[in-house]
Amino acid sequence: MLDKFVTGMASLRIVSGCVEIVAAILMLKLGRVDKALAVNSALAFVGPSVLLITTAIGLAGMADKLSWGKMLWIGLGVSCLLIGILKK
Repeated sequence: MLDKFVTGMASLRIVSGCVEIVAAILMLKLGRVDKALAVNSALAFVGPSVLLITTAIGLAGMADKLSWGKMLWIGLGVSCLLIGILKK
């Protein structure tokens, strides 16, 4: 049987992928650069959110195996990724 944390992480990634595919189809259907850019901008919120939630689920699954120091380092790493992705 699969671990519930792994199942949750994988499910979230599947939903995220489906949202990306629907957005791509919507861009094609709209057929205009300005509207496609608006759809793409909305996706900019999905990626980091999925990253944070998936990481949180994974950390919750490993909480009993990691020290607080290691959890802090992982949190700092995720923060650096988000700053690098979102900072313009």
